[in-house]
Amino acid sequence: MTTPPHRLNPDRDFIPVRIAILAVSDTRGLDQDKSGDVLQGRIEKAGHILAARTILRDERAEIADQLREWCADPEIDVVISTGGTGLTGRDVTVEAHRDVYEKEIEAFATIFSLVSYQKIGTSAVQSRATGGVANGTYLFALPGSSGACKDAWDEILHWQLDYRHSPCNFVEIFPRLDEHKRRK
Repeated sequence: MTTPPHRLNPDRDFIPVRIAILAVSDTRGLDQDKSGDVLQGRIEKAGHILAARTILRDERAEIADQLREWCADPEIDVVISTGGTGLTGRDVTVEAHRDVYEKEIEAFATIFSLVSYQKIGTSAVQSRATGGVANGTYLFALPGSSGACKDAWDEILHWQLDYRHSPCNFVEIFPRLDEHKRRK
């Protein structure tokens, strides 16, 4: 399987996106958050804005509360969480995300699995990476490994969060994410 071509429309200007990073871990602090560091470096290198960054324990209600708080913040467009997407009993990030989603982006998990399969083979089956939308904010739950975060950013999010990406991208539909709330 080959990587599809990525096309940037030269007639469009780059639009920086405000992104928050949430690390989920019972054992790490922010100073040991390699995945968050990887994402922050890539976010800033791409020209986007790091809007917030924190770490929480693997507690479903706490994670969901933080996601809701950031979704209510007009200064945050996207939330990327790392960790807690596996199969163990303490891995509750996916459930917390789904508690918050208004709509799930099912194809995000599919594409992430395809990207992961190219790197780690059938071990990709153990990931429950997910994406969704809530309150006009994109939410993505990535595995806690820095490699998985690199893959998700480099192969998916980097392109979908670039307004110049053709034929379509997440940024161009920001104004319409919550249009159902404005209808009478």
